[in-house]
Amino acid sequence: MVDHNASTTPRRVAIIGVGMIGAAVAQRFLDCGHSVRLHTRSPEKLAPLVARGATAANSAAEAAQGCEFVITALNSAAIVEQAVLGANGAAQGMDSASVLIDMSSIDPPSTRRLAAALGERCGAAWVDAPLSGGAPKALIGKLTVMAGGSAEAVAHAGQLMRDLCANYTHMGPTGAGQTTKLVNQVLCALNNQAVAEAVRLAEAGGVDASLLPVALAGGRADSAALREFAPQMAARETPPTGALTNMLKDLEGVQALAHANRLALPLTSVVADQMRTFVAAGMGDAQIAAIMRQFDGFQTR
Repeated sequence: MVDHNASTTPRRVAIIGVGMIGAAVAQRFLDCGHSVRLHTRSPEKLAPLVARGATAANSAAEAAQGCEFVITALNSAAIVEQAVLGANGAAQGMDSASVLIDMSSIDPPSTRRLAAALGERCGAAWVDAPLSGGAPKALIGKLTVMAGGSAEAVAHAGQLMRDLCANYTHMGPTGAGQTTKLVNQVLCALNNQAVAEAVRLAEAGGVDASLLPVALAGGRADSAALREFAPQMAARETPPTGALTNMLKDLEGVQALAHANRLALPLTSVVADQMRTFVAAGMGDAQIAAIMRQFDGFQTR
């Protein structure tokens, strides 16, 4: 079903990487009436989207050919580089009229390097556009996106991103979006740990922790993290929200940026070490609410 509240100009969009986020972005753009071409290293993921009207491509270059916008939603800078600049990469199908919108979470220095290489290769602009809100918000066009790049490129990308975002902010030149995402991850990771500790304290004191969001609504302790994760943590439920290994990757990016600027981030360091413990315990693929297992002996379930 086409979303009639979306923008009225159909766009040609290539999406490289059809994981949780890429699939949700593709579905949203299909709902908005855009023409969507897909490429992924896991072709079995494409069938539901092809059934909805997307087109599968055999390579990133083929996907990008003739598309106004190319979106990458991948797990690391190395994978983004291969998908864009490698053999049969998206750059081979792009030109100076194209915009690469990287919705991956990768480090700012790699972003600046890859953006420069893409410009030299084919003249295309690069917008780093990491997100907050995850797949659920992508599906309804309510993502928060922090964009880096030239004002012209970010504004151009905004013609498409208005269908995906409730909040799309130009943060500065190339890499500024990724830097802002690292800031976002500091706040998320520390808030998530605070919610976990609050839930466990409530339980220890004989309080129904699932009621915390209701009891604290409107006060200074109220937060999106409390409202989303306290009920999940109290019930020991772990719906798809983001893997712990991805949070660790981002926190390590935060620590690299802090080290480069001689900054001490003591609370971030503690939470990053906890994430390393979770991953070492075999919980890398577990979802955010699974951090409650730190109080339950790290049982896997």
